[in-house]
Amino acid sequence: MTDTTSTSRDRVQRFLFEEADIRGEVIQLEKAYQDVIGIHQYAPAVSRLLGEFMAAAALLATTLKFEGKLILQARSEGQVPLLMAECDNALNLRAIARGAQQATADRFDQLLAGGQLAITIDPTHGNRYQGIVPLVENSLAHSLDAYFRQSEQLGSRFWLAANGEQAGGMLLQQLPAQQVVDQTLRDQQWGHACTLAETVTEQELHNLSAPEIAHRLYHQEPLRIFEPRPVRFRCNCSRERTLNALASLPVADIRELLEELGSITMDCEFCNQQYQFLEADLVAVLGHGQPDQLH
Repeated sequence: MTDTTSTSRDRVQRFLFEEADIRGEVIQLEKAYQDVIGIHQYAPAVSRLLGEFMAAAALLATTLKFEGKLILQARSEGQVPLLMAECDNALNLRAIARGAQQATADRFDQLLAGGQLAITIDPTHGNRYQGIVPLVENSLAHSLDAYFRQSEQLGSRFWLAANGEQAGGMLLQQLPAQQVVDQTLRDQQWGHACTLAETVTEQELHNLSAPEIAHRLYHQEPLRIFEPRPVRFRCNCSRERTLNALASLPVADIRELLEELGSITMDCEFCNQQYQFLEADLVAVLGHGQPDQLH
């Protein structure tokens, strides 16, 4: 592991029960979290909610077994119309809240009233998959628990916390039967692990390392602790991607903007990177006669 991994607080770390088919993941975010919320002036409650989404997206991304990304997105009728966190298999993370400039509420059910939660798996090679459930029980963690209950997958439970400075979380997940095949015993082990996990506090998720949390909760269980993996804020925007987005506009609109402004500047809302295009940069785009031919 690199020195950065050993000193950075931005990391996710796995632990595995040696005598049960259960794994855990603990995530802690600090710099990556600050990098994201520092780009926009979010209200404190929105910043905390965004931190929980970032922690959850990264925890979910640890389950990816292929190159690609996972997108966790909430749309609502509340004070935050759209909130999204995206993490790829290399644990590059970005997030944004849209339309939240006037948000004043402090409660989950007001910020994301009448909302739906979507989890999208987007492989680099292969087909996208998306599942959608209502936001429930006034928390993202409980909404994710409900999502996995409804999806009829192996058991998954989430614990999330964010305070505007740090974000953290823990995921427990059942694994296919290998160590234990008896279903009754599997259910007992899962229930026991979840009951102990319920005692974890927000302060512990922020301040204790993953091995410390695992030991505090499961010191009577034989565990295997894996090496931590670094998590970082990194936006995947590029000049080429931005040009492709610009090319989706009608040619007449592009010409009008060039005539009025002399150039077109597009900002990435995730990282505030600016991309400027002169007419000479848009020759290929302007050369098409029909907007629907642009790609």
